[in-house]
Amino acid sequence: MAGLIRREDVDQVRERARIDEIVSAHVTLKPAGVGALVGLCPFHDERSPSFNVRPSVGRYHCFGCGEGGDVIEFVMKMDGLSFTEAVEYLAGKTGVQLRYEEGGNARPREEPGKRQRLLEANKVAAEFYAEQLMGPDAAAARTFLAERSFDRSDAEHFGVGFAPKGWDALQRHLQGRGFTQAELVASGLMSQGQRGIYDRFRGRVMWPIRDVTGAVIGFGARRLFEDDQGPKYLNTPETSLYKKSHVLYGIDLAKREIAKGKRVVVVEGYTDVMAAHLSGVTTAVATCGTAFGADHAKVVRRLLGDTTAGGGMQLTSGGTVGGEIIFTFDGDAAGQKAAERAYGEDQRFFAQTYVAVADGGMDPCDLRMASGPEAVRALVDGRKPLFAFVIQAKIKQFDLNTVEGRVSAVRAAAPEIAGIRDRSQQDGYTREVAGWIGTEIDEMRREVARVASTPSLRRAPGGQDGDRRSSGAPGADGARAGGTRPGPTGPDERPATGGVQQLPAPDPRDPVARDERLALVAVLQYPQHVPASFDALGEDAFSVPAWRAVHAAIRAAGGAAAGRDVSAAQWVGAVLEQASETVAGVVTQLSVASLPEDREAAIAAFVEGVVNRVLDMGLMRRVADARSRLQRLDPSDAETYQAAFAELLAIEAERRTLRESTTA
Repeated sequence: MAGLIRREDVDQVRERARIDEIVSAHVTLKPAGVGALVGLCPFHDERSPSFNVRPSVGRYHCFGCGEGGDVIEFVMKMDGLSFTEAVEYLAGKTGVQLRYEEGGNARPREEPGKRQRLLEANKVAAEFYAEQLMGPDAAAARTFLAERSFDRSDAEHFGVGFAPKGWDALQRHLQGRGFTQAELVASGLMSQGQRGIYDRFRGRVMWPIRDVTGAVIGFGARRLFEDDQGPKYLNTPETSLYKKSHVLYGIDLAKREIAKGKRVVVVEGYTDVMAAHLSGVTTAVATCGTAFGADHAKVVRRLLGDTTAGGGMQLTSGGTVGGEIIFTFDGDAAGQKAAERAYGEDQRFFAQTYVAVADGGMDPCDLRMASGPEAVRALVDGRKPLFAFVIQAKIKQFDLNTVEGRVSAVRAAAPEIAGIRDRSQQDGYTREVAGWIGTEIDEMRREVARVASTPSLRRAPGGQDGDRRSSGAPGADGARAGGTRPGPTGPDERPATGGVQQLPAPDPRDPVARDERLALVAVLQYPQHVPASFDALGEDAFSVPAWRAVHAAIRAAGGAAAGRDVSAAQWVGAVLEQASETVAGVVTQLSVASLPEDREAAIAAFVEGVVNRVLDMGLMRRVADARSRLQRLDPSDAETYQAAFAELLAIEAERRTLRESTTA
């Protein structure tokens, strides 16, 4: 068993790994006040951004689901790693040399099935396949690529390679690099036979499939030789790394352009992704051996950051609010089915969904070969609303020359029109569809109205009949139509949750609780601006139990004075060390929460002001207590009475001084 990683090395990894860079590989983050970033939570499906990241303290917190922690915890939760594996992964990215308590400079390598070892095996395999592409046995692979107008530099850009025809070429190479048979089987690179293991991919063109961070997690392989009895396309089987329902080929190359341009183009194959990128459509991705589904939609949404309540609205300029998802499909029956499946995911986006089908049904790869890169760009730019494509396909199933056919077409199209997100556009599309069918507009309107008023007839997310407002999808009067959704008045008012039961959050409408909360946010994030008098507060200075517990942890960590001498991340870490499990989540939440002040130059004065308000409330309570005590005393006991009166005057003087310093 491997030894524990030394504490100082873990701390170094935590300091060097920028949490905003690690999170940005999965989530599009936007500025949200001084030093704060916000995006869609990667741990639960949401439409409004609740996921806050504060790089200065190295922490994140979702005010929607309660997940929170530091950069190590983010990697653990995002990628399903153990603590040690997450630290090792980040150490590799930041160049930290880890040491282990049991001695030695490296972790024992004989650990079958561990994620980092599997990632390394896939990386070495990708390099091996790429090298083989230039060898004498790979002529058929090079011909395959050349026939599709891909040259050597294109292959290198996408990491395309060749798997030799032998049964153990890759096996011998990887075992020579120290990988065990158990690791090779767990990686999906080898298959288990009666006589032992053998290369899963043989005599095929190879595409490395990478996750959003750029790590190789699997492969796609295309048959080349007639004596290959396997399927035309063969992918890595399901492993701890490779889950086909979550994987999008090309996402590592496209992610930044997707986030920048708010557009993603979903194509159907590896060569289509290559052709699209080489044609200037650098937001193209493809599913790997499965249809575009809900998990793919989540990946795309996080990169798009499609958080606008008015998302999906098309502008006169041709763009859309919230971005675009464009699907390209073959014009055949299989392509039609794929379009309908994709349309089933339409309600998972605020962005507008489109379809692009070339004349003759050519895919982007064929189109590039036939008409050049500009034709691929024109295909994407000429996209049409996906719902219109699906409705037209449904209409084509009926004989519109007969009354029966037109009635059936009206009934088939009405649920799609009733489910259009922009209710203001429904009448226009009702007119257009009536024209396609050749029926009266009033007849089409009546059927759409009937469907809209009958929940069981509406089209639900995922392509199933039912109420579109179910399963978290907004309905006719929900966010898509610009309505107001019920719930908390803001993300900061949501209580922290998580694996450990947290202290109950106070009522956000309570002004005292709100002021106490702001003071703690200020102390955790900006201890350098906190008045020295804060550290003199007693254990009962905060009235809210949750805030009192956080204050106790701050006091145990040395108070704000201790926070001034270390980095923001170290200060919050020190407070967390003193906090119990029931309080840790609250500390993390407060350490990333946004302050109302969004001007950098005004932060110092704001922090002093909110802390002084808490000090003032504490003095007010002391004044009330002193007056109450004075009223209960017998004036005839002059000495005791005068002492109590002097104490009252002293507290009032202290409060007066505080208020004068605050308004000065």
